[in-house]
Amino acid sequence: MAVVGRLDAAQAPAAQTFLDRLSGPVVLDCTRLDYISSAGLGVLLKTQKRLMANAGRLRLRGVSRHVRDILVYSGFDQIIEIEAAP
Repeated sequence: MAVVGRLDAAQAPAAQTFLDRLSGPVVLDCTRLDYISSAGLGVLLKTQKRLMANAGRLRLRGVSRHVRDILVYSGFDQIIEIEAAP
């Protein structure tokens, strides 16, 4: 599944509702993700914790340099597997 545009406070509730329905290993295509805020980071963290509690995990694929910088600066590269965009 793909994340498009911004994952910020305006989109976080809908994103969380959607991700809460998923189980097992989840791969998010972030090729078209332009920005992520602290609210978006919270969605990813909550999702990763829930998945790990059930032997799953979250992986982000195609992450842009800008979004990857945000994830690294906030320590999310230690929590979630991140694959950079080619």
